[in-house]
Amino acid sequence: MEENMVEDRCSDNGVSTFDDGLHCNCIAKTVDNGGLESKRFYLARTTVFEMLRDRGYQVSDAELSRSLSEFRSVFGEKPDLDSLRIYAPLSSDPTKKILVVFMGSESITVKSIRAIHSQISSSQGLDGLMLVLQSKMNHYAQKELTTFPFKVETFPIGDLMVNITKHAQQPKIEILTKEEKNELLKEYALEDKQLPYLQESDSFVRYYGLKKKQVVRITYSKEPVGSFVTYRCII
Repeated sequence: MEENMVEDRCSDNGVSTFDDGLHCNCIAKTVDNGGLESKRFYLARTTVFEMLRDRGYQVSDAELSRSLSEFRSVFGEKPDLDSLRIYAPLSSDPTKKILVVFMGSESITVKSIRAIHSQISSSQGLDGLMLVLQSKMNHYAQKELTTFPFKVETFPIGDLMVNITKHAQQPKIEILTKEEKNELLKEYALEDKQLPYLQESDSFVRYYGLKKKQVVRITYSKEPVGSFVTYRCII
């Protein structure tokens, strides 16, 4: 992101541009003169693209490398929410697709959810829906999500400002295939319910879109916990 870039450590052609405390040309390069709204959508949408890629959906390099200034040139300072929608096919099975919808700032009601349901009812191959929320969703609207023929995930936009998998203390997460899971259980003569578990509400479980009874290998290799491998089953 260009607002975080300091080219060549504040230098031009290797020569420092710092002027003894008066001015630093590089400071101007880090200043974001744009609006906060467009920046929030940019950060959230970028994280969503990274999340979809990590889940195995087709995401172009152009979307992953898009800068904030490029985002604003395309979507403006106050992006139209419909234009921010993301529609991505699964790499292993392109007939399965996921839709990401950015919700408005008004309260989310049953009417809001039914409107989305109506819009996507004719979408071919849609296998999942993700809603990025700017406001609270009432109990009745949450219940309405169960009427969709596939899983609907919700993410407050604030949770998407930073990609949690890039945190310095985040361990390495590997999702076991069914075959790898069966081999693990057979090796230790266990049933999946005997494994330590994680809940579906856990942050990285939600990031990867993991489902119940899936097993993950978690590798810790940094301080303060040291280096070790553990397995967790999703409940």
